Amino acid sequence: MQLDLNLLTALDALLEEGSVGGAARRLHLSEPATSRALGRIRAAIGDPILVRSGRAMVPTPRAQAIRAEVHALVERAQAVFTPPGEPDLGRLERTFTVLASDAAISLGPDLLARVRAVAPQVVLRFLGETPTADAAQLRDGPADLDIGVIHRPPPEIRVEPLVTDTMAVVVRAGHPLATGRLTRPRLAAAAHVSASRRGKLTGPVDDDLAEHGLRRQVAMVVPTFSAGLLVVARTDLVGLMPRGLGAATLESLGLVALDPPMPLPPIEIGMAWHQRYDADGAHSWLRSVVREAVAS
Repeated sequence: MQLDLNLLTALDALLEEGSVGGAARRLHLSEPATSRALGRIRAAIGDPILVRSGRAMVPTPRAQAIRAEVHALVERAQAVFTPPGEPDLGRLERTFTVLASDAAISLGPDLLARVRAVAPQVVLRFLGETPTADAAQLRDGPADLDIGVIHRPPPEIRVEPLVTDTMAVVVRAGHPLATGRLTRPRLAAAAHVSASRRGKLTGPVDDDLAEHGLRRQVAMVVPTFSAGLLVVARTDLVGLMPRGLGAATLESLGLVALDPPMPLPPIEIGMAWHQRYDADGAHSWLRSVVREAVAS
């Protein structure tokens, strides 16, 4: 027999009201329609459910045995079809996995403070960007959110711009380039550390220098900006870093940020997520916290 969930709702009303008339009013049906539903329920269960006792109707032992279970099933079914409300952040237990460049991970302390202030049981798990497509990790893998430069996302990935950052030339305190005007020839004459998760040796700086007949020497390539800054702090190598997102790291390492002597493309930082999280209340809250942390 095919299950009719409408009968479950009718059975719950009949057991709660103890009469066809009361159940009809609760269900907004006519008494004949409710009586027909009772007949179908009796046939499906193989039990009278409600029987006449004088002028009233009383439940059978079978009805009494299943009453609580039926009511719980109806409540659970209603919850499935009820739009989600705001999550109870104080009791929310969830681990959010965030893909992020190491520059974006610098948001971590502020983001964590904001999260724990209202949702102390939430865990933030940061994963570094990979040379492969990050969209696959949002679509199929463990990632809930991607913060960084979003490259050509597929249609099912939502993207929201967060901030436009600029690149700064970074040197240790007391470095010769920290004194005087920084020009293209001075920048080209210095040895550099390049940060590239794909291991690239050249970039927009090299394109601009080449147009002016100059070429810089890249002495080292590291996979992240943070690793590059650690090298800069202990050597005379020159690095590049997103100015805004890297400000806290620069300060903690005692590094000096300089304006580059050429125009460099801005860095468009955004966050991306799979569309399945559009209506997820907890995920929506996390996105709002990220916006606040970036804005601050």
